[in-house]
Amino acid sequence: MSTVLPMRSEPRKDFELSLDEIAREGARRLLVQALNLEVEEYIQQNLNEVDETGKRLVVRNGVGRPRTVTMGSGSVEIQCPRVDDRRDGEKFLSSILPPYLRKSPKVESLLPILYLKGLSTGDFKSALAAFLGEGTMGLSPASIVKLKKIWEEEFDLWSKRKITKRYVYMWVDGVNVQIRLGEDKKVCLLVIIGVTESGDKELLAVHPGYRESSESWLVVLRSLIDRGLTAPNLAIGDGALGFWSALRSCKGFEKTEEQRCWVHKIANVLDKMPKRVQPDAKSLLHEMMKAPTEADAVLSRKKFENLFQDKYPKATECLVKSWSELTTFFHYPAAHWTSLRTTNPIESSFATVKLRTKVTKGAGSKETASAMAFKLLQECQKKWRKIRGDKQDLQNLLLGLEYKDGIVIPRSTQQEVAAS
Repeated sequence: MSTVLPMRSEPRKDFELSLDEIAREGARRLLVQALNLEVEEYIQQNLNEVDETGKRLVVRNGVGRPRTVTMGSGSVEIQCPRVDDRRDGEKFLSSILPPYLRKSPKVESLLPILYLKGLSTGDFKSALAAFLGEGTMGLSPASIVKLKKIWEEEFDLWSKRKITKRYVYMWVDGVNVQIRLGEDKKVCLLVIIGVTESGDKELLAVHPGYRESSESWLVVLRSLIDRGLTAPNLAIGDGALGFWSALRSCKGFEKTEEQRCWVHKIANVLDKMPKRVQPDAKSLLHEMMKAPTEADAVLSRKKFENLFQDKYPKATECLVKSWSELTTFFHYPAAHWTSLRTTNPIESSFATVKLRTKVTKGAGSKETASAMAFKLLQECQKKWRKIRGDKQDLQNLLLGLEYKDGIVIPRSTQQEVAAS
């Protein structure tokens, strides 16, 4: 007579532990791999950055202290790769695992990233589970499609909202996405972020279009005016954008001043010079950008012209032709200068998504890409810091007070100058 063994009512504890450990180790390896790839890409982008002796200024420097990060599969210990960046004012910060992050992201931020990275809907389930745990296993492809549809409807309502707040500044940029938008691979997302009179940074517009097309930007600007926007005092962006001609031709933006992005300009100028002279040229360009007064910036520009005009006229012309738009920030509060000289608020928001590499096999839609970017930026907006400085500076600008070299000019002085 055979013996019937009793069935176990509970799984073995040691087997449970081994599965948990496997899940944690898988998540840890996935995160470490992503961090290493991010660092390698950063170093590759800066291979040409060298000092006067030819030594590279951006190199890998081992790993940091162990950090505990809570993911869906449990807590894992991570040692982030470190970068030694010896350039003035530059520092590597991981967009995947920022210095103080201790928990993995939410669906609201991760799902848009996966979509804009080019991941197919069918692959979302396993990717989300790796980061967020078994609670996301109920997100079937059908559920994700439904969720995307809800977000598209939210984005549509947001795009038609009335605008009642006053904005002092706005950053503009065209952001390329990885998904293939139909047959036209050149379509990108036109993004505008504004600064309110209280100093908060807020998303103003996301619209599919063409980066260099003034017609695309004109559609965005007219929509903002039609929905109640009072034009900001200053717009900041890359000189290659079709935005500028649209701004000058759009009714309602006649008084908005222009500030070109220094980071883009420096890259464009250096691109027209041989590598051996780029360190000296870059040093002078940074000297102009960070000058304490407009007069000091002009002196640094003249040094640049004296050194490089004869041998590299195209580089000098690239700098000088937009000088007025590069130095507009001197006529605004000094506390805001760091924010006004670049389009960093937009670029840093999309840093987690490497948007400029290969496209996916499947076709996406403009509407879904815009909705996903909208959700991603909404999540980023929760972490955006107020613009530096006193709120009174923002009020002064809205009241029409003028600034010279970052310092407000008293109204009595302005009236005396106007009278003379």
